[in-house]
Amino acid sequence: MMDAKILVIDDDNKLNTLLEDYLGGYGYRVYTVSHPGEGLAAVRREAPDLIVLDIMLPDMDGFEVCREIRKQSAVPIIMLTARGDVTDRIVGLEMGADDYLPKPFEPRELVARIQSVLRRFSVRSATVLRFKGLEIYLQNQSVVLFDQQISLTAMEFELLRLFAENPGRVLTRDQIMDALRGMDWSAFDRSVDVLLSRLRQKLNDDPRNSQWIMTVRGAGYKFIGEQNDVQSH
Repeated sequence: MMDAKILVIDDDNKLNTLLEDYLGGYGYRVYTVSHPGEGLAAVRREAPDLIVLDIMLPDMDGFEVCREIRKQSAVPIIMLTARGDVTDRIVGLEMGADDYLPKPFEPRELVARIQSVLRRFSVRSATVLRFKGLEIYLQNQSVVLFDQQISLTAMEFELLRLFAENPGRVLTRDQIMDALRGMDWSAFDRSVDVLLSRLRQKLNDDPRNSQWIMTVRGAGYKFIGEQNDVQSH
């Protein structure tokens, strides 16, 4: 996906120019804006394949921008943080970010993160995973829960997909982190729990009386949805 459209939202115009040139050299179509309001408008106008979003922005911080983007789109988001603070990362994850990169960074590392995230969220098949009350459409990354479509971020979708493709199997935290490669898990293992909690909320899944994802004490988590069939088109 080397011709992917990348939107950079950062108030550092020097960095924006550098990223336009550098990412453009890898075949990406890069659009940069320096104000969060322009960024939100560009999300609607340009429909980017991935967003690089700085936390420290004027008038509205990156967390707020991420929250607003998530109201309209599940596009993958890589957040830039000058502090590299674990708390910032957890808050960003709760807002719906998919990966993080502390400033200052080597442009080549950003390219590697972009490639990893895009690869993870690329369309891999047209299969539909079907369970009683739940349908997971892999082609357009949409989910229907009891006949109602629910909105998941790209990372939430990948976690649900991981569980649904391994029904009845206990997945440890390490296995989840390994399967969702590209996310900088090492700095904060709590991020797995935050992501899982957010997914459970959207599935209306009470951990004490689970219908979809069961906690196996001392071991990990297990998907317990009742499977109908798997269909390919």
